[in-house]
Amino acid sequence: MGRTLALVVAHPDDDAYGVAGTVALYADDPDFRYILIHATDGAAGEIPPGFPATRETLGEIRREEDRRAWVALGRVPDRHEWLGLDDGLVSEAPGLEDRIAQILAEERPDVVGTFGPDGMTGHPDHIAVGAATDAAFHRLRGGPGFRRLLHGAMPESVFQRWNASRVRRGERPWDPSAVYDLRGVPDEQIAMSVDVSRVADRIIAGLREHRSQAHVIGTAPDEVWATSVSMEHYVVAWPLGETGLTDVFEGL
Repeated sequence: MGRTLALVVAHPDDDAYGVAGTVALYADDPDFRYILIHATDGAAGEIPPGFPATRETLGEIRREEDRRAWVALGRVPDRHEWLGLDDGLVSEAPGLEDRIAQILAEERPDVVGTFGPDGMTGHPDHIAVGAATDAAFHRLRGGPGFRRLLHGAMPESVFQRWNASRVRRGERPWDPSAVYDLRGVPDEQIAMSVDVSRVADRIIAGLREHRSQAHVIGTAPDEVWATSVSMEHYVVAWPLGETGLTDVFEGL
């Protein structure tokens, strides 16, 4: 039986933090299939000072960065769809659920990952993509595939540790009520934690390819990043009641 994972996100680099470690773990599995859907190319993102991009070229640059990131990680998506929506206006796009559902219906993935209701950062694009993906999943489940729906999340205990570390380094702590700042979910809502520490170097290699977003991804040394990306945490949005899982395909 094959193992197909689909990830639906809003912007290039959202996927760098999501299931990258899991994809690396399964990179050499011939039965593994990976589907990636991006709502936008991130063209409205911030252009850091001195970075060689313009408002007209940033989207194309970020698409290429994303492609290079998966090459660097060592496992490119088997199918990668760009929906071409306007960055920052995803919530206003008509037919978003239908477009996601069409791709998912063609692939019938076993597991679908996306954002939860908080979008991890409160970003309206994240929230809109997550809600549309949830709706598409529930519309399609019942036939082949669609056995688990995951929301990427940061446990509150991890959020608190990361924020304390930021304060110690003299950085501004995240405000969980502010749009674009990370936020945690109660630890008891985390039903799956995947140890991806043995492929941390591959995750970091992918992250480093998002050069236009260095101001977001940060410039911490690899040893700091290795600790930060060593676990991938999820809320299991469906089926309800699962807990203590350590792999996205466990029990399926």
